Amino acid sequence: MDRILKGKGLMAHINQTLPSPQAKSLLDTLFNRSHPDRLLPGSVLSVTMQHAPTNFSGVLIGVRYKGPDTSFTLRNIIQRTGVEMTFMVCSPALKDIKVVHRAGGGGGRQGRRIRRAKLFYLRDQPAKMTAISTSIKRTQR
Repeated sequence: MDRILKGKGLMAHINQTLPSPQAKSLLDTLFNRSHPDRLLPGSVLSVTMQHAPTNFSGVLIGVRYKGPDTSFTLRNIIQRTGVEMTFMVCSPALKDIKVVHRAGGGGGRQGRRIRRAKLFYLRDQPAKMTAISTSIKRTQR
């Protein structure tokens, strides 16, 4: 850190903090507010990590857009207990993000459109969350 304060090693520091090409492509497509293929709250995602737990599936309840610090929160019911995990998009521990089911944009085939940006109300409605989690388990088989 003191090398950076002295002005030496700045490019090495910048190269370490820049997102990888895979993370950059995720930021430009799935986590871009203006992209047509962006992820909407209510989508069902499956995230693969490099460490334990290696795989986590859940409903996207919120996205925090902050450039390279963009993060998203997934919620699922595991053994009748609500579990939420927050993932950083540019984290090197993040291996893969797979979209299991997209939230609807306008009804029809895509499903009902969600009118909220953050689905924190699912925390208080276990019946809705249980219905979504059983559909997740059905699609994974």
